[in-house]
Amino acid sequence: MSILIAAKKISKGFSVRPLFEDLTFVVESGERIGLIGPNGAGKSTLLKILAGQTEADTGEMSVQRGLRRGYLEQTPKLPLDETVGDFVTGDLAGEVLSKLELSNFAYVEIGTLSGGWRKRVALAKELAKDPEILLLDEPTNHLDIESITWLETFIARQKFATVTITHDRLFLQRVASRILDLDRRNPGGLLSIQGDYATFLEKKELAQEAQQKQETKLKNTLRRETEWLRQGAKARTTKQQARIHAAADLKEQVENLEYRNQSKSARLEFGSTDKSPKRLIEAKQISKSYGGKPLFTGLELFLGPGSRVGLLGTNGCGKSTLIRCLLGQEEPDAGSVYRSEAVQVAYFEQNREELDPEVTLRRTLCLAGDYVNYRGKQVHIHGYLDRFLFRKEQVDMKVGKLSGGEQSRVMIARLMLQTANILVLDEPTNDLDVDTLNVLEDCLEDFEGAVLLVTHDRYFLDQVANEIYAFPTFKQDAGKVLKFSGLNQWEKWRKERARLFVEKDEELKEAGPSNKKKKLSFKEAEELKGMEAQIARTEESLASYEREAASPEIQSNASRLAELFSLQASAQEEIDRLYARWAELDAAGKQKS
Repeated sequence: MSILIAAKKISKGFSVRPLFEDLTFVVESGERIGLIGPNGAGKSTLLKILAGQTEADTGEMSVQRGLRRGYLEQTPKLPLDETVGDFVTGDLAGEVLSKLELSNFAYVEIGTLSGGWRKRVALAKELAKDPEILLLDEPTNHLDIESITWLETFIARQKFATVTITHDRLFLQRVASRILDLDRRNPGGLLSIQGDYATFLEKKELAQEAQQKQETKLKNTLRRETEWLRQGAKARTTKQQARIHAAADLKEQVENLEYRNQSKSARLEFGSTDKSPKRLIEAKQISKSYGGKPLFTGLELFLGPGSRVGLLGTNGCGKSTLIRCLLGQEEPDAGSVYRSEAVQVAYFEQNREELDPEVTLRRTLCLAGDYVNYRGKQVHIHGYLDRFLFRKEQVDMKVGKLSGGEQSRVMIARLMLQTANILVLDEPTNDLDVDTLNVLEDCLEDFEGAVLLVTHDRYFLDQVANEIYAFPTFKQDAGKVLKFSGLNQWEKWRKERARLFVEKDEELKEAGPSNKKKKLSFKEAEELKGMEAQIARTEESLASYEREAASPEIQSNASRLAELFSLQASAQEEIDRLYARWAELDAAGKQKS
């Protein structure tokens, strides 16, 4: 292995506050590094330094001459009016687009793609550089479960080195073989552990125990030295003077260890109603389709106090539609939904649309004054925000200036001011650090009401949910939402189902006609000529439906909104069909030539 990047005593800060100081480490060829740490530790900044996007304030950075670096930002900035093919260029573009399943999107404008597909396009751009090291900042954020499992497999097969910032603990476990923990409490600010994430947790616990024992031992020594000094010993001899200086040094060591051994985490506690009926919501044999495409059929679901229900599936599979049906915001096509009159819902919205970026943190939580009503008590805004690890100087900062993780904590802070017997959490884990995720897991376990959870963080899902409703992964299972007791059961089912379909495809190939070259008919050749224009028209129709659905005046028109959702689903289905047909005709045309 060769050293690609070496950092020696590098520091970086903003204003007067240092992010990190005197970091020393190396990145070697082929390494799989997971970069973790609390929110605000400077992980993204450190990754930008490794990518050459910014420079350290002090210290030395040595980079292998001619090193090819790829860098995927947390929120990639892409030219939305440019096509995928025009954006992803280079000798490897064709191969990369194929690997990332983007070949059929070459003529599609990036702005028409979903967030998950845009992330793939940004990744394709970096891979087309043929990198020797790929730097990834929260690559799983806003990806659905299928895209995350695909990315895990993809990274595992590559030869280049990777440095990945992620709070997705299962993803980290599966892609990393070394962990760098960026935390000012670590000796030197950075803890490097060789091994996977599980190994890191074990070794960090041992390191923390050793640090605690060292602190206790030094405190005992310092107490004895302090007592000796207070006895009035005459400090005239060289030996006595040295002992006094040693006591001063010892005090500094103890203070340093006390700082490192501090463990401050968010204090979360959701307020539940005093009394909740045993049956809050119950769905019986409900079904829903859009544009002739079944989202779920014959679904039964029960929510009562203590229910922990997780919804799992790809983006656009129908999870949000199911939630709307359960809450009475939309009617199912068939079946019935019972809702208790006592139902009180608190909703965590993943896109943070409820947060006004121009409003200060203070006014986001209390419209007037400096107190919030938390569980029947008036709590000062400073004390309340301290629960969520906000500093006093942040209270009058605009929400738009906060980091993604901090904005997620603001959403949770607002949610905790509500009294509810049902918590609906739509992707609550995005951008939260591991410590806060652990606290949130414990908090949800203690909540007396029901929890309805949508997340692509598989570890968090498995820790919180005692029932998982998985939307269909394969077209053959359209409309079948299956219930699982845990993530392992779902993963085993998914692998077995995928193997079954592969075997069936092989059987069909063997039983089918021999692969003779088929020439395009005149009609097919004409169809191929007009295919690009037809796709463009359909995509423009889809975009217009999406624009209309997003307009404020339509949001309050339930019937038109439902109609637009149906039109969107039909347009997307037609686009998928057209691309598949285009690929088929294009392949046949190439065989002819």
